[in-house]
Amino acid sequence: MVISIKSSSEFIFIILIILLYFAFYIQKLKLFYFRKIFFLFLLIMYNFLMSTIILSKMKGINKSPVQYFLNQSINLNSYIGQEVSIEFTGIIFCSNCNRKIKKTFFNGLCFPCFKSSPEASECIIKPELCEAHLGRGRDIEWEKKNHLVEHYVYLSATSHIKVGVTRFNQIPSRWIDQGATLGILFCKTPNRYLAGCIEVALKSIISDKTAWQKMLKSCSFNLDLLEKKSELSTQLDSSLKNYFVNDNTITEIKYPILKYPNKIRSISLDKTPNIKSTLIGIKGQYLIFNDDYVFNVRKHSGYEVKLN
Repeated sequence: MVISIKSSSEFIFIILIILLYFAFYIQKLKLFYFRKIFFLFLLIMYNFLMSTIILSKMKGINKSPVQYFLNQSINLNSYIGQEVSIEFTGIIFCSNCNRKIKKTFFNGLCFPCFKSSPEASECIIKPELCEAHLGRGRDIEWEKKNHLVEHYVYLSATSHIKVGVTRFNQIPSRWIDQGATLGILFCKTPNRYLAGCIEVALKSIISDKTAWQKMLKSCSFNLDLLEKKSELSTQLDSSLKNYFVNDNTITEIKYPILKYPNKIRSISLDKTPNIKSTLIGIKGQYLIFNDDYVFNVRKHSGYEVKLN
């Protein structure tokens, strides 16, 4: 039988189980000090195991404020206002195939997966290039589940009003990931390609990019999504007007931030393997620290760290 060990923490977990097995026998021994040292060792290993994680995109739940979770179970909101330590172990795993790598491409992929995975295909960034509706793609079964489904073209307020495309089940998650404070639906299409065509038609009028530094500095932007939606609706080609969404509901998103930074300074684990500072907020996929440093969690997908 072959056992695949993804990280050092999993190796420790296996050793811990074996040691616990022997612990039952040690309990029967009369060597008091030996038992005491042994169980202290188990406790140290358990604490190490629980603090070692592999980073991945934070999950945000739209409450007031957004509740952020790391690796599904760690509620990061509870860390805000406290000193946080992130120590890079020097180990990186591909977020797709799980093998050890030296560097990542496109948010956590190894180079072979970057070249072959459907999650890194060009149409992820440029949806107008999607060919799933023509039966073509890196993995047509994956394309059917993710690109031949309903998509939204939306407007959101990040550093400014921007246009974007996402799957029908990614609202409001997509807005939270990009640090938007407001979001509204613009069009609804049966596939990714058509949504991309609408986005392209609007990009000559409105940006599809976010100035992330400006987004992290403040939330006090006087942006009227309804006015912009009405304005852009007149720019739609007649063949695309049937996809327009009449629902004008605006989703408001508030983030858990004690204080906005004055000057943004990005920090990475490659250059700074040990980060230790007070966490004062979270927005988008960024941790904001009290010394104006910000840390992009999603960019470090696959990095193994000790979190305290």
